[in-house]
Amino acid sequence: MLEAKLHDGSRIALDISGEGPVLLLPVNPMPVEGPQAEEMRKWGVEPALGRMLIDGLNDGYRVVAFDYEGHVMAHPKPDTLTPANIAGDLLAVADAAGADTFAYYGYSWLALSGLQLAIRTGRLSALLLGGYPPIDGPYKEMLKVTSATHRMSGASSWDGAAPAAQAPDEVDWSTVEVTMSEGQTQQFVTLYEQLQSFDDRAVQDRIRCPRLCFAGTADRIEYGERWGDVTVDIAGPLANGIAGLEAFGWDVRLLDGLDHTQAMQPANVLPLIRPWLDMWLTRA
Repeated sequence: MLEAKLHDGSRIALDISGEGPVLLLPVNPMPVEGPQAEEMRKWGVEPALGRMLIDGLNDGYRVVAFDYEGHVMAHPKPDTLTPANIAGDLLAVADAAGADTFAYYGYSWLALSGLQLAIRTGRLSALLLGGYPPIDGPYKEMLKVTSATHRMSGASSWDGAAPAAQAPDEVDWSTVEVTMSEGQTQQFVTLYEQLQSFDDRAVQDRIRCPRLCFAGTADRIEYGERWGDVTVDIAGPLANGIAGLEAFGWDVRLLDGLDHTQAMQPANVLPLIRPWLDMWLTRA
């Protein structure tokens, strides 16, 4: 299996399948199994999310899948997970796959990462961002949330999911605890600290490829006092800024009634991104 060498010297495995235009897909290609998979299903999360995205795209594209989120959690980069280094890592993946040009799809902070990639390279053939707005992103709010998470690192009762008795959009964030390590949480503090002076509107003219952004209309989380009384609104900047986004060349899609977790599931993503990719990358 091919591997790419990342900025800190660690290596990440690449799962490559299909033929056609290259698509970089930062997902876990291995389905989760057992009790963890059952718990994920309770929350509406598809345990084979990455595999299903790959299989839904590799009949027309050369899909280069790599579990970047899983990698940074297993190999934390507390001081070096910066926008520039992330972009460099994504380019290292493309290089290892032998892709001179490539499309990129990322969701949530991996969508943010795609924007950072797009303003640093001319190699992108298409850019697809889900669950994070390309203009007016919540950088300040996410710094507060990640900083609070870092302060609470080492507590004993949270494994990254909300209490199982509640629906995902009904989580009481005042009761949630954190079990991620200090290194795992610090790397995201580092990322959002680096983005505090970032002007996402000012960089739009540096993106040269076709671009799509989408989010669920219910993608808005209100965090309690322990988290800085922050509201992270993903849907708002898209819903309220469609005209401005389109003026900068973005195709904008809003998925009615879906929250952050629901909008990332393959059943909702594939019918959206596959026709869009086909329109832009497989034209005669």
